[in-house]
Amino acid sequence: MLKLVQEWDKVFPEEKSLNHKKVTFKNHFGIELAADMFWPKNTSKLPTIAVSGPFGAVKEQSSGLYAQEMARRGFLTIAFDPSFTGESGGEPRYMNSPDINVEDFQAAVDFLSNLDLVDPSKISIIGICGWGGMAIQTACIDTRIKATVAVTMYDMSRVTGNGYFDQANNEESRYQARVAINAQRTLDFKNGTYKLGGGVVDDPTGTPWFVQQYYDYYKTKRGYHSRSLNSNGGWNVTAGTSLLNTRLFTYASEIRSAVLVVHGEKAHSLYFGQDAFKLLKGDNKEFLLVKDATHCDLYDGGSNHDKIPFDKIESFIRKNI
Repeated sequence: MLKLVQEWDKVFPEEKSLNHKKVTFKNHFGIELAADMFWPKNTSKLPTIAVSGPFGAVKEQSSGLYAQEMARRGFLTIAFDPSFTGESGGEPRYMNSPDINVEDFQAAVDFLSNLDLVDPSKISIIGICGWGGMAIQTACIDTRIKATVAVTMYDMSRVTGNGYFDQANNEESRYQARVAINAQRTLDFKNGTYKLGGGVVDDPTGTPWFVQQYYDYYKTKRGYHSRSLNSNGGWNVTAGTSLLNTRLFTYASEIRSAVLVVHGEKAHSLYFGQDAFKLLKGDNKEFLLVKDATHCDLYDGGSNHDKIPFDKIESFIRKNI
């Protein structure tokens, strides 16, 4: 049984006008997931939204902020920790897999579909950063989802296989990455432990500008959380094995439900969102470019706390559920 923190330990203030509680549910791999559930008071059957992300974050950070705000707008929402991270179960810790991550989203839909407070015909999902890509990947398979919103999205399979800005998009670079990750697997087995890597740097001096933005969110009072992988030691070094051997969005052109891709005009990750959107078909797909916003501005609204287009997200979902 999971041990859940009951006191408010989010990086954003609590909205007292809402109901809130911790909930758990299992995915089809038998892993128990932990989530925060938010919903308006004095309501009956509600449209519902599952939220997760960013990749390496926890529900006490950006996803919880989104979930609480959308609940304030009349939805029942959950923000969940993915398998192997945060308060959710799964061993070894700090692993990921595109298949399991999609299953996590589907398990959230399973859970929401069976709540008495929920209208199961009106289910949506929101994915942030790397989970924006996982949200689109989930929309490829789960026909219960009526609307998907991918915010400041990463294609984690592309960045793992090609490097940032596709600078390592060649066979030799991928081969050397495979050599390194498999050598680490041998060492991890020998040592009986998993080496961590990939957390946000403790000193951003001299790093690329987008790394400095990550530092400003994950390593400062603005967004630091003790359970967040990005705020601390990062993933297992070998966690990227599946992403190095898999590509997302094979069936993205076959998504019939509505999809909204939201990206910042100044985000280093903008090319991920633009290219993913090109794969989508139908007149229920939209791309929203947020003026002057960087990648991390859409985690929490940025320095002005107003850059997340919640009005558009709400109107898009309501139009399509």
